[in-house]
Amino acid sequence: MPGQQAGSTGGVHLSDGMAVIEAGRGYASTERKDSVAGNSATAGLSVASRVLALLGAFDAGHRAMTLSVLSRRAGMPLPTAHRLVKELVEWGALVRRPSGEYVVGRRVWDLGLLAPGQAGVRQVASPFLNDIYGATLATVHLAVRDGSQVLYLDRVSGHASVPVVSQIGSRLPLHATGVGKVLLAYAPQEVMAEVLSNLTRITPYTIVHAGRLQDQLRRVHREGFATTNEEMSLGACSVAVPIRAPDGDVVAAIGMVVPSLKRDRPRHVAALQVAAQGVSRSLSR
Repeated sequence: MPGQQAGSTGGVHLSDGMAVIEAGRGYASTERKDSVAGNSATAGLSVASRVLALLGAFDAGHRAMTLSVLSRRAGMPLPTAHRLVKELVEWGALVRRPSGEYVVGRRVWDLGLLAPGQAGVRQVASPFLNDIYGATLATVHLAVRDGSQVLYLDRVSGHASVPVVSQIGSRLPLHATGVGKVLLAYAPQEVMAEVLSNLTRITPYTIVHAGRLQDQLRRVHREGFATTNEEMSLGACSVAVPIRAPDGDVVAAIGMVVPSLKRDRPRHVAALQVAAQGVSRSLSR
């Protein structure tokens, strides 16, 4: 933290990454206060556990929270949450909006990009995304699978007036997005089973019949691309193709969002496939 040395005691120090240290009598006194206040459920938890609980309170349904909601979801007293959240804001892990709500900060996202695989594919794919944008002026996405969701690593915003709900760092359902369908088609069987058993309807055009979605996923293997037709947001269609690692495994997907695919789908697929092949060759080097 600014003005603090790594060896000082008391307080929470989030210096250069994930070092979260609290030592000395300040920590012990905080623990006693929590216990006296009747918060025995949190007594004995390390500070690292509490910080991770605060960060883990954020999910797709809770992207912005007030301090009281955040402390309740993290299962800790409000004073403790206030103290830790203040440190997280100073470090850049959280950001406080003018409304008083807290959101995940860019520094957490930057750390996530250092995960093996994601950083490399994002860096390699970036110029190819810009090439596709230059040729089509469409919104272009780079995404990977994160469990049973699609995680957007990068995006170049297009000129066309098309509703696009994805953002860099956001997660969306696999079954309702073009890049998601590509990644789902090559996902392990247990992921496939989980997704097929929980197909939620987002728009009137979202595919919620498991058999129909399975047919589309088989077509991804045969034809090499996936499409959506207003399945994630009305007025937006998408097309996506897989990106393969040197060993042939699908490690990511690249796609674009357009108003319609009726006329230009072959041209869009060709542009995406050229880009995906370029990314794959760069990864092999």
